[in-house]
Amino acid sequence: MLIIVISFVALVGIITSTVNRYSASAKSEMVEGTARSVALYLEDRLTHTGLSDFSSYIILNEPDISAVMRVITANSNDITILVTDTAGNIIYYTDSAVSRVNTGVSIPKTLMDELMTGVEISQLDYLEGVFDRRHMIYAVPVYNSNNYICGAVFVCSASVTLSDLLEAMIKTILVASLWIMIAALIAVYFVSEMVIGPLKNMSRAAKSFAAGRFDVRVPVKGSDEVAELAVAFNNMAESLANLENMRNTFMANVSHDLRTPMTTIAGFIDGILAGAIPPDKHEYYLGIIASEVRRLSRLVASLLDISRMQAGDRKFSMSRFDICEMARQILISFEQKIDAKHLEVEFECENEYMTVKADRDAIYQILYNICDNAVKFSREGGVLRITIMRYKEKKLLISVFNEGQGIPPEDVPFVFERFYKSDKSRGLDKTGVGLGLFIAKTIIQAHNQDIWVKSNYGKNCEFCFTLEEDTTPSGH
Repeated sequence: MLIIVISFVALVGIITSTVNRYSASAKSEMVEGTARSVALYLEDRLTHTGLSDFSSYIILNEPDISAVMRVITANSNDITILVTDTAGNIIYYTDSAVSRVNTGVSIPKTLMDELMTGVEISQLDYLEGVFDRRHMIYAVPVYNSNNYICGAVFVCSASVTLSDLLEAMIKTILVASLWIMIAALIAVYFVSEMVIGPLKNMSRAAKSFAAGRFDVRVPVKGSDEVAELAVAFNNMAESLANLENMRNTFMANVSHDLRTPMTTIAGFIDGILAGAIPPDKHEYYLGIIASEVRRLSRLVASLLDISRMQAGDRKFSMSRFDICEMARQILISFEQKIDAKHLEVEFECENEYMTVKADRDAIYQILYNICDNAVKFSREGGVLRITIMRYKEKKLLISVFNEGQGIPPEDVPFVFERFYKSDKSRGLDKTGVGLGLFIAKTIIQAHNQDIWVKSNYGKNCEFCFTLEEDTTPSGH
């Protein structure tokens, strides 16, 4: 609104200045033309009458001169004509109302001295003793038949301020501006409500998020930028809600996975110490205790890995190694589990040796975790297949395929989230905590590579990731 007000003030100022300049220019031309016309008329009549005294001529011919002056001033109500002798005495005065001779008033001597040199005068000033305010003045000397200056003609106009037209224009602009500003104020109010309303809703929703309530959503109206912002805000809220649900699930899983082995360890140790467990069973139960301790160690190690990667403390050492050999070693380590499930293993490697440039330990951790999941979730007698092949220029594709239940379509987008756990019922996965795939994704992204999953729910599942191929010949 302030911009609109300033704009209209500037507009009024520009119009006022322009009209004033035009009005002053037009009035100046009229005053000058009138002065010259009166001077020429008086010179011509003075020559025809044969009188040598200019003052006597004016007094004797006052009626005729007044008639002519009335004609000259008929089209302008603010023109005043003064006729003086060489001494500056006003011997004739006329305006739109009156005409008279011998007024007893004189023009300032300095002005008359200048006129007596034959110079025409154009100025905007006061005539001391004649007018009490500024006038536009044009003065012309009057010559007799002998070409001597015998007097002067002063034509004055007081219209150096706003004309009636300009005043009317300004009034019109001000009234129009007032109505426009009222209309603009109403429009700005509704537009502001349209913009600020959704923002207020977002502010309230954000406060709800801060209080832990992630079910609040912002109403979306229209298709403008604010509506797009509301949609993005709702998507963010949905992500926060999902993240919060997964965090709660994760905390529950971690709590369970910490409590269960500690309860088992404490129970068996107490039983051994109390003598409730026979000595010949000590070795068996100590084996269970050792297994549970290793399980706790893996959980803590995973949590520490996540913390280090998020803090940027985990550094990766890039080296050259054979990914095919690593995959074979991992398969051999799962031999007992594979035999227990009677899995049919397929190993497809494009070449016998395929080298990559990556952090060996980190890639081993990824491939081991993916293979562990594949074995764990494979159906009895199903196929387990590892494939290594060239994917794109200077890239290798490593995929691990297994036949089993697969992943539900609604869970696929969240597989690599930090708090995701596929087997929520813990029927198949009793030891995992849902951190392996998040760690795998973080490591792969640190290598500037990609990882993804393809699942045919109820039939099979395949995890794939890429690595940079090292084509440097051996020994270089």
